[in-house]
Amino acid sequence: MLGYQVTSHQTPARLEKLALPRPGPEEIRVKIAACGLNFADLLMQKGTYQDTPALPFVPGMEVAGTVDAVGEGVEGFAPGTRVAVFGGHGGLAEYGCFPAARAVVLPDAMPFPEAAAFQIAYGTSHVALSHRARLQPGETLLVLGAAGGVGLTAVEIGKLMGAKVIACARGADKLQIARDMGADHLIDTETADLRAEVKALGGADVVYDPVGGDLFKAAFRACNPEARILPIGFASGDVPQIPANHLLVKNISVLGLYWGGYMAFRPEVITDSLAELLRWYEEGRIHPHVSHLLPLSSAAEGMDLLRYRRSTGKVVIEIG
Repeated sequence: MLGYQVTSHQTPARLEKLALPRPGPEEIRVKIAACGLNFADLLMQKGTYQDTPALPFVPGMEVAGTVDAVGEGVEGFAPGTRVAVFGGHGGLAEYGCFPAARAVVLPDAMPFPEAAAFQIAYGTSHVALSHRARLQPGETLLVLGAAGGVGLTAVEIGKLMGAKVIACARGADKLQIARDMGADHLIDTETADLRAEVKALGGADVVYDPVGGDLFKAAFRACNPEARILPIGFASGDVPQIPANHLLVKNISVLGLYWGGYMAFRPEVITDSLAELLRWYEEGRIHPHVSHLLPLSSAAEGMDLLRYRRSTGKVVIEIG
């Protein structure tokens, strides 16, 4: 089979011919139709992600496709079943073996590219806003990086949960996509004074931040008393330092969210969240946004779209 393999953290990954894997106990083998790309895939290739696998490895954290074979002890996933899987890695290949416990059966009407774009982006935002921040109807949600893979889903889910949503992104085109997903107010981070504009809108009760850096600092200063800040990631490359005395004075809470980490200690948080999200999808309440659909031979191009922030929503690699 073909796979996009990382053999060194200092050299680019490349397409290689790899042996077809065999599913072990409690595993399914998936004929992969599509793989969603995530910023964490870039960090894995550099060896800086918290869950970077041992070399060599195939990146690609989330896939959609058809069960091709099952290992010993697997129930409920007969060959031919359409599934999405958060495997952590292994997705940028024609086949992959993954724990059956990490797979969900797809609705018949859900195309594979949308399914491959679904789990991490929607799962992260739903768990962050519902389980961690306890976002309430009528509160003001400030979303940084609002046109990106997770940011756009935070706009959509926040609006569904009844919040007033302020979307921040670079440029009019990206802001229009956030508006289309339900944002009430738009802030262009290339030109605006973020703190001043958010304060003029009444301040933020919840901040969803996949960016970090200076935007985090400005958003922090625009928080209302008892606000909750969700560090989701650091796409800017700058991990902000949080002044604890300011947390104290304004009664602000900082709530970390590593979605994949729940697999290790409370997997039901993820499974329950995904079940609700798939119901919302079937009811037509959420609409995955895929800005680029590329072949496996263009995986490196897809990574560059993330690296240089040239995409909106999700970049998906179509394989099968």
